[in-house]
Amino acid sequence: MDYSVVWFRHDLRVTDHEPLVQAVASGLEVMGVYCFDPREFTKTKYGFLKTGVHRAQFLRESIADLQNSLAKLGYPLHIEIGEPEVVLKKLAKVHTIKKIFYSVEVASEEMAVENAVKKQLPHVTFHAYDTHNLIHPADLPFSISQLPDVFTQFRKIVEKQCVVRTPLDCPKGSTKEVEKIPIPTLQELGIHETPPAQPIEHGGEQAGLQRIQSYFFDQDALCVYKETRNGMLRRDDSSKLSSYLAYGCLSPRTIYAEIQRYEKSRIKNRSTYWLFFELLWRDYFSLVHRKYGNRLFQAGGIDDLAIPWSQDEGLFEKWLQGETGYPLVDANMKELQQTGYMSNRGRQNVASFLTKNLGIDWRMGAAWFESQLIDYDVSSNYGNWCYVAGVGNDAREFRVFNVAKQGKDYDPKAQYAKRWLPILKDVPAHRVYTTEPLTDDEQKQYGVILGIDYAAPIVDLFSSANEQKQKYLRAVKKD
Repeated sequence: MDYSVVWFRHDLRVTDHEPLVQAVASGLEVMGVYCFDPREFTKTKYGFLKTGVHRAQFLRESIADLQNSLAKLGYPLHIEIGEPEVVLKKLAKVHTIKKIFYSVEVASEEMAVENAVKKQLPHVTFHAYDTHNLIHPADLPFSISQLPDVFTQFRKIVEKQCVVRTPLDCPKGSTKEVEKIPIPTLQELGIHETPPAQPIEHGGEQAGLQRIQSYFFDQDALCVYKETRNGMLRRDDSSKLSSYLAYGCLSPRTIYAEIQRYEKSRIKNRSTYWLFFELLWRDYFSLVHRKYGNRLFQAGGIDDLAIPWSQDEGLFEKWLQGETGYPLVDANMKELQQTGYMSNRGRQNVASFLTKNLGIDWRMGAAWFESQLIDYDVSSNYGNWCYVAGVGNDAREFRVFNVAKQGKDYDPKAQYAKRWLPILKDVPAHRVYTTEPLTDDEQKQYGVILGIDYAAPIVDLFSSANEQKQKYLRAVKKD
C-alpha cells in the first residue's frame, strides 16, 4: 500500500493538526511516526542531561495519549528510538511512502534533522505546515524581517489587523484496529532518575483539555488570572497550559477558542485578555527566533553585546542546587529540580540573580531550564533568557530584580519559601526575605545555622548587581 506519513515532533495532538488533516485527505493509507531522537537525551557540555526526567516523563505520557487518539481513528503510530533520518529511511524500505506531512520548526537543530530526512528520502514529497503559532505567519501584515523589535509594537499591530483562524476539527477515522507499539521506558532513553509520584501535570492532549475544563470552567479561575498569575504556591495561581503548548498537545488556537467560549458564557475581563496576551508573547518569541536565527543562542544575544560573562562552575552549581543563601532563588530552584516546574515570577527572579548578581553566562541557565522544565519551548526559553540577561527584546538599561524585596512582595508569609526550604520553618516570615543575615542568637533560636543548615549568602545583593551593571554599561558603550 502507498502511505502518507505524519511525522510528529512538537505537535502531539489530533485536533487542529493540519498535517494530519491533509494526510487523511490525500487518500493514501495514513501512518503516524514519532522518533525518540537519541541526540535529545545526551548530556550537554555543562554535564547534565539535555532532557531531564520530568520533561522525558511528560513526553512519554504525551506520546501514549497521541497513540491512543490515533488508534481510535484507525491510524497506527510507529514509535522508535532513533534518529528520524534513519528511522524514516528504514520505514521507507518496508512501506511505500509517497508523502510526508509535518509541522514547521524554526530552531536550527530541528531544521537540520528535517534536511537530513529529506536527503535520505529524495523520492518522497514533503508537505510542511505552520501549526505552532496563534496568528498564522501567513496572516501577519509584515514580513519576518520587518518584525518589530519591541513586543508592544508587535502586539498593537497584531491586535488591530490580525484574526485568529478557527481551529481545525479532528479528521474522520475508520474502525480499523491498529497495533500499539510500547512506549520506551525512561531507562531505555538513558534516564535513571525516578519521576515524582504526583507530577504537576500529566502529558497528552486529553490531559490538556481536562486542564482547560478544570481551570476555566470548573474552578472558574480564568476570571482572576491576571491577579493570581504571579503566585508561586497554588496550582491554580496560573493556567498551567504552557506544558501542553510546548509539546503541541494543545494548539494556541484551541486555547484561544476556549477563552472566547468562556467570555461568552461567563465573563470577559482583563484576566481573559491577559491569557490571550501571554499567547501573543509566545508567538512573538517564535517570530523573533525566525528573524534572528542562531543569534538567539549566542552570548551577546540578538543585540550582540560583548558582556564578559563568567562561567564559574562553583557559583553556577550553587545556583542550580538552590544554595545561594537567598530563599526566593533557592526555593524556586528546589521546586524546579523536584517537579520540573517554576512560576513565571520565579523564573524572572532566578534568571536575574544568575546574570545580574552572579554574572554567569545566561546560556548556562537556559540550558538547565531546557533540561528541567516540562514546558520547555526553545524560542520562549531562549527569548526570555535573552530578555532578562539584557541582550534581547525590550531590554531596558540593566533590568535587575531585588530577590529579597520580590520575596516579601510575592510571598509575604514566606509560605512558598518554607514549603521548599523546610529548614526555615521556624524563621519568622519577616526574617526569611531579608538582606540582613540572621544574627547568631537568631540562628540558635530558629535552628538554622548559616553555612551549615542553610547556605550563607554567596554574594552581596547590591554590590554584586552594581558590579555587573558596570560591565553591562561598558559593553553598551562599546557597541
